[in-house]
Amino acid sequence: MKRLTTALCAGLFLAGYAFAAQADEDADTARSLIDAAQKSPLAFDLVESLTTEVGPRLAGSAAEKRARDWAVKKLNGLGFANVHVEDFEMEGWRRGTISLLVGDPYPQRLVATALGGSIGTPVGGITASVVRFDTLAALKAAPADSLTGKIAFVDEVMTRTQEGRGYGVAVQKRAAGPSIAAKKGALALLIRSAGTDYHRNAHTGGLHYADDAPRIPAAALSNNDADQLARLLALKADVSLSLTMSSKALGKVASGNVVAEVTGSEYPDEVVLLGAHLDSWDEGTGAIDDGTGVAIVTAAAKLIIDQGAPKRTIRVVLFGSEEPGLIGAKAYVAAHKDTLSQIIMVSESDFGSGRIWRMDTGIAREDEAKADAILQVLRPLAVLPGKRTAGGGSDVSALSAAGVPAVSMVQNGWDYFDLHHTPDDTLDKIDPDDLAQNVAVYAAFALMVANTQGGFHAPKKPAAGH
Repeated sequence: MKRLTTALCAGLFLAGYAFAAQADEDADTARSLIDAAQKSPLAFDLVESLTTEVGPRLAGSAAEKRARDWAVKKLNGLGFANVHVEDFEMEGWRRGTISLLVGDPYPQRLVATALGGSIGTPVGGITASVVRFDTLAALKAAPADSLTGKIAFVDEVMTRTQEGRGYGVAVQKRAAGPSIAAKKGALALLIRSAGTDYHRNAHTGGLHYADDAPRIPAAALSNNDADQLARLLALKADVSLSLTMSSKALGKVASGNVVAEVTGSEYPDEVVLLGAHLDSWDEGTGAIDDGTGVAIVTAAAKLIIDQGAPKRTIRVVLFGSEEPGLIGAKAYVAAHKDTLSQIIMVSESDFGSGRIWRMDTGIAREDEAKADAILQVLRPLAVLPGKRTAGGGSDVSALSAAGVPAVSMVQNGWDYFDLHHTPDDTLDKIDPDDLAQNVAVYAAFALMVANTQGGFHAPKKPAAGH
């Protein structure tokens, strides 16, 4: 019995030693990836190619199809396996043109852009007086039919934060505002842009029409022009505006997700999924939203290809049609619903190229020590431990909601909403060094997750009633 106990203890010691040695080896490999990432121009080259050769990539458009073709060619050329497109359909939309004019006694043009998915105005446009609301809540509180025959204007200001948390509040006027205004009788809705800049660029973005409200045209004013309209209304309560928009729904159109893999050497059916979205709004060239994300996850996975096969498969998914409402993400979940349990981690890059400064985790408590080990490798990149809750990012939040473990790499987004959804979203706004730091973080993180013994698991859901 004594000899058996001694042998058992020795076996456990050797197993623990082997586990620690493997973890040290993975950490060393991750550090070598960090060094390589900070010297590699690949990510910048990719986003330059995408934004130059394809440009804006409106969901469901011919340009988005060119982007898928571009991605397939690039991914194959970089040595990825299983490169393919997973097709789906969506409701197409065309922006058209817009004109917004102030009537007498202060005639002038205001800068505005149609909100994504908005209907156009009737032929000849809409001319009506405008009613201003400080907040969306004030619009909600307006009496029924109080806006009959008028244009509603929600002038709610967005708060600038490092994490972009002000957007979650500001975007509500864009998403829900049109139907709320329509229920009050409004002919159209104008909003102050969901953005933080003063570049006289309006910020576009998707809206959501409620089924129980009329559909009315909706547009965003630049922040400068929202201020101008507020000043005009202070001078004259019944300012008249003439709005003409030729936006149009196109019916069913094709879109798709582009998928590529780095095949795992030991557990190829277990997957670490890195996401970004390939589509963009059509005002800029989609450099920071989300060309940088496409470049970051692709370049990170390519570094791992060059290093050698990870133990688990690393899957890059470049989602289509994120901007109109995570349509590609929902299609991906539906198509892969029977194999979601094989995904041991998801994370998405979709917040520009600002430096990653925090790692949030949405994993089981018993796996937190494994995540902490990854953080130790990332600390020289100035990545701090974050919250113990995470959805992983925009598209992959659909996967984490379905029970997949997630990590959110939190970037510095202090100026992200100066550029987001505007004509200013162009290549020159990207700092190559910041972009390389993102690639380094994702490469080290993905490699270590792919090689971690036992993998990762989703946090346990609280019992009903708790």
